[in-house]
Amino acid sequence: MTISKDLLDQLLDGVQNADDLLGEHGLMKDLKIRLMERMLGAELTAHLGYEPHGEPSIQQNNRRNGTTRKVVKGNDGALPIEIPRDRNGSFEPALIQKGQTRIDGMDDKIIGLYTAGLSTRDIRAHLEEVYGLRVSADLVSRVTDAVLEEVSDWQNRALEPVYPIVFLDALRVKIRDSESRQVKNKAVYVALGVTPEGEREVLGLWVAANEGAKFWLSIMNNLRNRGVEDILIAVVDGLKGFPDAINAAFPDTTVQTCIVHLVRNSLNFCGWKDRKAVAKDLKRIYKATDDIEAEKALDDFELEWGNKYPSIAPSWRRAWQEVIPFFAFPPDVRKIIYTTNAIESLNRVIRKTTKTRGSFPTDDAATKLIYLAIRKFEKTGRCVREWVAARNQFAILYPERFNR
Repeated sequence: MTISKDLLDQLLDGVQNADDLLGEHGLMKDLKIRLMERMLGAELTAHLGYEPHGEPSIQQNNRRNGTTRKVVKGNDGALPIEIPRDRNGSFEPALIQKGQTRIDGMDDKIIGLYTAGLSTRDIRAHLEEVYGLRVSADLVSRVTDAVLEEVSDWQNRALEPVYPIVFLDALRVKIRDSESRQVKNKAVYVALGVTPEGEREVLGLWVAANEGAKFWLSIMNNLRNRGVEDILIAVVDGLKGFPDAINAAFPDTTVQTCIVHLVRNSLNFCGWKDRKAVAKDLKRIYKATDDIEAEKALDDFELEWGNKYPSIAPSWRRAWQEVIPFFAFPPDVRKIIYTTNAIESLNRVIRKTTKTRGSFPTDDAATKLIYLAIRKFEKTGRCVREWVAARNQFAILYPERFNR
């Protein structure tokens, strides 16, 4: 559809400068108001079933009942709109819904700024500076609090019956305690599953009030209650009691200590000059053909570095029962478990989002921001690299469980 030249000439008659066209009282703003009012009128016509100035059917009790002025805010500033009404109050327009006070994606702008880590004060300042909109702190809070409803729906959604791999990891976030009002480091647990099709899916996030077996079991029961029937391999950090909690909910699951975390923790014990050599010798352990060769490599490592760094080898031995399942898997599966690219990339996105905030006032505030970071992460490529080869191995290793 095109606008004729004559109509354009009529519209632009009297427009002398940019302010006449785009200013506070300019033509474009007026056209936008009139267009929205025309669309609202069309919505009411569809609702009532008869045209303006027309006559409804005899059976039709509902009628047009004038308009109500409503001011909404958008990129053009305040827009006074005449909202048509019906007599019995059943008309609910879709263009500007009841209770809506902003248009042009203002909610999305606020959410986007919040996701970037801006505080309520920063968001208000940004909106006023860039868009000329003055919004209250209460408005920003209400918009971001709406995310909690989305989080609740997401956290309780149904899950797949089988996940070949689930990574369970914790991040430390500073949150103000509601009772003592002191800022404390709290653990936020994230579960990232890999579906049989090789897609990454964040299964949930949980802020730990008190870490321990009871809390970890509640996470696993949450997954089971949402439809997860089986997890083939659970990859976790070396948290005491976590493997028992996993196997209490999923008895057949193989629990594997995260090799990357184990290596990093080991390197924290050694001096900077030795890190490269120590990392090379540790690699001989987790690159071993089987657990027997791996244990010999660990013995050799202790002979080489035990006197200088006596804490490293014992830390591997303490976690050995959760390390050795790794060696039963073929290289295609080992690579995915070891590199943990999926969980590492997720953690990077979360840390990038949270690092701009020194601390969070509540658990909910942290949950909102981390969830938005997860939502951003899931918009990126979701497929695990080189999954086809690993999938074939899973189908052979777990023929009944993988193909259920």
